[in-house]
Amino acid sequence: MDIGVISVRYARALLKSALERKEEEQVYLDMQTLSKSYIEVNQLRHVINNPMLTREQKQQLLETACGEKRADLSKRFIELVLQEGREDFIQFMAASYITLYRQQKNLIRGKLTTATAVSPETEAKMRQMVESKTLGTVEFQTEVNPDIIGGFILEYDTYRMDASVKTKLNAILAALKK
Repeated sequence: MDIGVISVRYARALLKSALERKEEEQVYLDMQTLSKSYIEVNQLRHVINNPMLTREQKQQLLETACGEKRADLSKRFIELVLQEGREDFIQFMAASYITLYRQQKNLIRGKLTTATAVSPETEAKMRQMVESKTLGTVEFQTEVNPDIIGGFILEYDTYRMDASVKTKLNAILAALKK
């Protein structure tokens, strides 16, 4: 069986259970933390796949990777995954859950990059603009990147608006070279 098929099946079952228990938001946070742990700790996958570790050791390690405050359902999910011997897919299951949750809740990820920090009011206005265009809720991330000199870059869904000074200057330089 394919990694994607297995991961999505487990993630769908987890989402269904989480919705029934009204724990979907906490499980979402747990899966985000687990996914982030896999990205930040390169050795986590190798350790989890190590056959010398007991199931209890793997359980404890994965629960820790989910963060301090985790849903009981997340703990039970990890137990099930380990019991079925599917721990090598758990990173993909977490990513699949995140995707399914966002689809279920109509969550759109957005990112605003500016040369200097923006006020909370400006960030709220940008979030409202994106939400009005997408008819969804936006998980907004802001980033300061002095390299863009001024202006901003707004990204959400598959949309990207680059109104940075750096891009405009590069366009002018390209036009002058012609």
